[in-house]
Amino acid sequence: MPRFEPNPQRRPVIVAGASSGIGEASAEALAALGHPVALGARRVEKCEAIAERIRAAGGTAFVYPLDVTSTESVDAFVHAAEEANGPTEILVSGAGDIEFALIDEMDPERFLHQVQVHLVGQHRMTHRVIAGMLERRRGDIVIISSDCAPIPRPRTGAYSASKAGVEAFGQQLRMELEGTGIRASLVRPGPTQTAMGSTAHAEVVGPLLDDWVRWGFARHPYLLRASDMAAAVVAVATAPRGVHMALVEVQPEAPLRERPAAEPPVDTAAEPPVDTAAELPVQAAAEPAEAGAVS
Repeated sequence: MPRFEPNPQRRPVIVAGASSGIGEASAEALAALGHPVALGARRVEKCEAIAERIRAAGGTAFVYPLDVTSTESVDAFVHAAEEANGPTEILVSGAGDIEFALIDEMDPERFLHQVQVHLVGQHRMTHRVIAGMLERRRGDIVIISSDCAPIPRPRTGAYSASKAGVEAFGQQLRMELEGTGIRASLVRPGPTQTAMGSTAHAEVVGPLLDDWVRWGFARHPYLLRASDMAAAVVAVATAPRGVHMALVEVQPEAPLRERPAAEPPVDTAAEPPVDTAAELPVQAAAEPAEAGAVS
């Protein structure tokens, strides 16, 4: 008898932050596997375009507005999604944005907004779907973190602090859900090419990149694609029962470089032997002590 009942083949998915980037790519990848997806974001028109592509490819997609800073919006979104597709089996929670600024220059309200979106928003989404998962004794909560959580980057103070909180939240959730059948997992992207942060002005980006280089955060120019991260999300959410991928970090592979040619080995047998005795210094004979001298 298997240790766990296998997951259903059809698993309704909710994607928070589905209008672009990792959320968009994850929604399309999971829909391609036959799972009905509900796309939630503030930019509903973007979600509708993604849903049209999913439907054209034979998948099932539902769109509803979502603002993770509002409990009422989260409740309405999840209710509508489950009415359309059925009880949530997989939550992919990655809604977010980023604002580049030095901590002392960032308005406290803007800092609070980052915490609301990234950290409190995670709790709102999880809190709304977890009761049904506990009742069914199965489910996957996939939380999108960032490699800024363990190692903050300059001028991302609010974002990095929020993501550090997200990782603590995810680890706490994993401990509390152990033995319930629900897997809480963190997916930690490295530098990824998405629309997030792309609207920053040149006068902001210039000093930002200078600081990143100074602190060693720009070793090479390669970036991950959103589809790369979606592959990680799919791997986590579709792992067989009995397997829990608790933390998955993905980094862009560095460009290939030329390795320096190895030095030819030295043929020691061809060298003449060294007369070590001839190189030893000759020790002068000790002078006899004078009469009356204290040695």
